[in-house]
Amino acid sequence: MKNLVILGMGIVCAMYLLNVGAGILDVIPDNFPLVGNLDEATATVLLVSCLAYFGVDLTQLFKKDAKKPPDAKELTR
Repeated sequence: MKNLVILGMGIVCAMYLLNVGAGILDVIPDNFPLVGNLDEATATVLLVSCLAYFGVDLTQLFKKDAKKPPDAKELTR
């Protein structure tokens, strides 16, 4: 049951962010300064959390591959 609730919440957040309602259904209108985008930010955080619950880790997507320093064995060659 918990998985269905989280899946449903993720679907609702994704649909909200894709703007399926063509901007008619907007919790906080975007023309309010500073707070107008809080609803989209909240939906994004919830969507990323739902994806993380199901094992999709988006934090690895934006990390740079760190160059490993050479091992001591490689330096002596």
